[in-house]
Amino acid sequence: METILIISLLVAAYLLGSIPTAVWWGKRYYGIDVREFGSGNAGATNTFRVLGKKAGIPVLCIDVVKGTLAVLLAHLSPFVFDSNQFVNLELGLGIAALVGHVFPVFAGFRGGKGVATILGVVICLTPLTSLMVLGAFLIVLLATRYVSLSSMTAGLSFPFFLNVVLKNQNETLLIFSLFVAALLIITHKKNISRLLKRQESKVNLFAKKA
Repeated sequence: METILIISLLVAAYLLGSIPTAVWWGKRYYGIDVREFGSGNAGATNTFRVLGKKAGIPVLCIDVVKGTLAVLLAHLSPFVFDSNQFVNLELGLGIAALVGHVFPVFAGFRGGKGVATILGVVICLTPLTSLMVLGAFLIVLLATRYVSLSSMTAGLSFPFFLNVVLKNQNETLLIFSLFVAALLIITHKKNISRLLKRQESKVNLFAKKA
């Protein structure tokens, strides 16, 4: 019975992550699929780029909430709060939501890069680390206006802040932090190529769209 419950929670987390916020928002309010414009990704960054802040802000917020809600599903399990089993389940649910965001069943498995959803997961798992990571993201964004570079910096800083600065002792959480850092580099391969060629576009979060 416990196994069935855990599997059900993981499926629910995946389905939460699969909600293609950018795609549905763009189609519902603007009549377009954001994946056909800009970078071609179904994420908040491309929504800001293509549709502006009025669409980008709600998409960003919902994508963050998806990750947080997925992790909170762990409270429906029989595991004792903060036990190793509970934390491991939280991580599994977070990963399931992330997979859902990148490969959403509701949008032909063509999703985003998962940055906002990862942030939602990290906020729930370790709030202090999330503040540090967000600070790193904002510093690089303000200095360069490259969202991709800011996202990769945030991803790489996650294991540093968690394990070096805050001295995390949970091995599973350590592995998760390294997984997140590697995933963000892998999903930004094209951006890295454009950055090296100086072809990556900069973003103005306050730009107005018609």
